[in-house]
Amino acid sequence: MEAIVLAIVGLVAGFGANTVITKQRLGSAEEKALKELEKAKKESQKVIEQAREEANRQVDEARKEEHTRRRELKDLEQRLVNREESLDKKLDELDKRNENLRKNEDEVEALKNDIREIRSKQQEKLEKIAKLTKDDAATKLMQMTERDIKNDLTGLVAKMQNEAKENAEEQAALIITTAMERMASEVTAERTITSLKLVDEEMKGRIIGKEGRNIQALQRATGVDIMVDDTPGYIVLSCFDPVRREVARQTMEMLMKDGRIHPGRIEEVVAKAQATVEKDVVRAGEDAAREVGVIGIPKEILHLLGELRYRTSYGQNVLKHSTEMAHIAGMIAEELGANVKTAKYAALVHDLGKALTHKIEGKHHHISGEMLRKYGAPEEVALAAEQHHDDVDATSVEALIIRVVDAISASRPGARNISAENFGERMKELENVANSFNGIEKSYAISAGREVRVFVKPQAIDDLNAIKLARDIATKIESTMQYPGTIKVNVIRETRAIEFAK
Repeated sequence: MEAIVLAIVGLVAGFGANTVITKQRLGSAEEKALKELEKAKKESQKVIEQAREEANRQVDEARKEEHTRRRELKDLEQRLVNREESLDKKLDELDKRNENLRKNEDEVEALKNDIREIRSKQQEKLEKIAKLTKDDAATKLMQMTERDIKNDLTGLVAKMQNEAKENAEEQAALIITTAMERMASEVTAERTITSLKLVDEEMKGRIIGKEGRNIQALQRATGVDIMVDDTPGYIVLSCFDPVRREVARQTMEMLMKDGRIHPGRIEEVVAKAQATVEKDVVRAGEDAAREVGVIGIPKEILHLLGELRYRTSYGQNVLKHSTEMAHIAGMIAEELGANVKTAKYAALVHDLGKALTHKIEGKHHHISGEMLRKYGAPEEVALAAEQHHDDVDATSVEALIIRVVDAISASRPGARNISAENFGERMKELENVANSFNGIEKSYAISAGREVRVFVKPQAIDDLNAIKLARDIATKIESTMQYPGTIKVNVIRETRAIEFAK
């Protein structure tokens, strides 16, 4: 029982102590909260004061800015008023000045009238004294002056003419001989055959092929007459067209070096040789332009110029002839004070038409002028090139220079071989007769003009028409050409079917 009582007393005492402690804690928390509240009130008051001060400051700045703007507007308004007043003053001054100028003009006009009256009276007095009117005096003075000047001019012209006659021939000879002395080039002689040395008899048999198959394919693809038995140990390529002959030469060299010779390989090598010759043509044109120092030539003109490397005129290489002419033309133009660049340019391309005479009808110098204009050469160059023969009148000093140097380059001893040129012309004419018919793919004059091989388009010409075509070509050759012996017309119609196994 005492234990229970003690326990109760302990509980009551503990509860009381706990209550006291709790009240103390609550009082401390309340006091702390009040302090925090007070602190927050002070801080908020401080923020409010700062905001109020900032607002007041911005209001003051806005008022100052407004005051400044009003003052600036007022100043601007004052300046505008002052400027308006100044303009009004200037306008008044201009009005006064214009009025003064009008008065001065009236005074000047009055003075002019007075001077005219005085001059008129003086002229009347002079006419009475001299007994001549003004017009009569002017006419007599002009007549006297003209007579005196005419006599002087007549004497001067006669003197200059006599001096020109005495010195012209000597000066012309001096200029031409000076140019010829400065320019020396090799004498060019062209042939219509090319020889290639055979390695052995076995290679000869490969070139001929079984039943002549390979040599026929070579002649058909290149248009060149190939002779293997005329000269022991050599193959002779005969063709009047040096371009085709060069293609055939490169083809034969590549085939003999490779050793594989059959119709399929022949066509492949011919195509490769043609591409190589095409590159050589382009390079030859560029080298010629670089040699004579003419720049800016269009590439189409350079290509035609390069083709002249394989063209001859009476046995003279046309490209070498043209470069030689360009050098001489530049020297003569420099001596005469003419345009050196125009003279050299025109001399270099004057025979451009010879690369196209087998494709375009007309004289080569007319074709030259036409092609030069077509591809953008200067008009003065086209005219000088076109006028280098006598059928077109020369209209410039440069054109006359081209005529002179053409004669110098072509007429020197050994420059030309007339028989070779006549032979080439006859071969070209023979091919042109064959090409004049419809359905022709290509034609070649071979065996020194004793045979013309004509390849026709198989879809346009059938077997019966091929026989008739051969007869028609032969008849036209008989009626239009003069030739010794007989000419064989060989019309070839070939159809190929090609397919690939994949």
